[in-house]
Amino acid sequence: MPFSIRPYRRFPAQSSVTYNAGSFQGQGTVWNLSLSGLRLSGDLPMRPGETLSLTVTLPNEQRIEIPEAVVRWSRGEEFAAETRLIEPHTQARLEHYVKRLVQEPGKRFP
Repeated sequence: MPFSIRPYRRFPAQSSVTYNAGSFQGQGTVWNLSLSGLRLSGDLPMRPGETLSLTVTLPNEQRIEIPEAVVRWSRGEEFAAETRLIEPHTQARLEHYVKRLVQEPGKRFP
């Protein structure tokens, strides 16, 4: 796999997630996120290249819907997904959340 630099910094964010790959649904935890993707673990194993949709529930109970993401790597129950499609208003909410993480690292926002 060629080395590549991530376009955005990742931030720790322990949040629940539901994800769908075709007719299969998984439940799991997001361990970190950025403006372009996330790392998570779940009960439905995924393979690199697979496409999925995700619903992330942030610590403040706000839901972030990601209609399309692609799996970049996987190791057992853990994998990373790059966001491919997200609504502009949802992207703005995610940017606002990440901006707060930058301003106050280590704090969970209600």
